[in-house]
Amino acid sequence: MISLDRLSAGRTARIVQIRGGRGFRRNLEHMGVHPGDPVRVVGSGAFHGPLLLEVCGGGRIAVGRGIARHVMVELPGGDTADGCAE
Repeated sequence: MISLDRLSAGRTARIVQIRGGRGFRRNLEHMGVHPGDPVRVVGSGAFHGPLLLEVCGGGRIAVGRGIARHVMVELPGGDTADGCAE
């Protein structure tokens, strides 16, 4: 398990845990970031800028690295969920 900010561009992983308070988790969930969902890093800004993510359903969002550091993901290889959480 690694934090989302350590995932390189083009890689896909499954969100395992969001570390933070209820409001923090709720804000991410409103943007389409849910535990159990696949997420793909599409790109990142220059000089360690924000990450552009493709979330479940094909939507794209940008999150700062500080936020991404609190999202824990698991790389494919074991049991991975292909579906999206509700």
